[in-house]
Amino acid sequence: MKQIATALLKAQSEMSNPKKGATNPFFKSKYADLNSIREAVIPVLNANGVTVLQPIVHVDSKNFVKTILLHESGELLESLTEIVYNKINDAQAQGSGISYARRYALQSFVCVGADDDDGQSAVKNKPNATKEVMEKAKTANATIDQIKSKYSVSSELINYFNNL
Repeated sequence: MKQIATALLKAQSEMSNPKKGATNPFFKSKYADLNSIREAVIPVLNANGVTVLQPIVHVDSKNFVKTILLHESGELLESLTEIVYNKINDAQAQGSGISYARRYALQSFVCVGADDDDGQSAVKNKPNATKEVMEKAKTANATIDQIKSKYSVSSELINYFNNL
């Protein structure tokens, strides 16, 4: 692990946080999409002999993105991020879940800034979600986790959302 650790230390010292260039219409916020994160980290990792792989794997009846940082020496580090999506047999929902998992897995693994850097937002009381909020979220392809990050959501509204 010595060579990959040295390469990652050098790469992290050269990395900058990804640009928040994408807009979430439901939350009216900016975030760093998967492409922004890849543009910020992969060239720096590659320049230091590290490649990124993100295959999808199936473990214990669940789908995961396996993020692998593979050094030219053959040393590697890997982690699993569960793919979460709200509609079974819906390719668009699954694709969204895969992109979301890849984005957060890579961002977390190489320790670059998150799309919500405001610690105060985590401690504020959240407004209660309504059916109208859930309908707008569904139209914007938001996930339950995204809705919960902004609203308090009852189990009744989660069921409503899943059946839309």
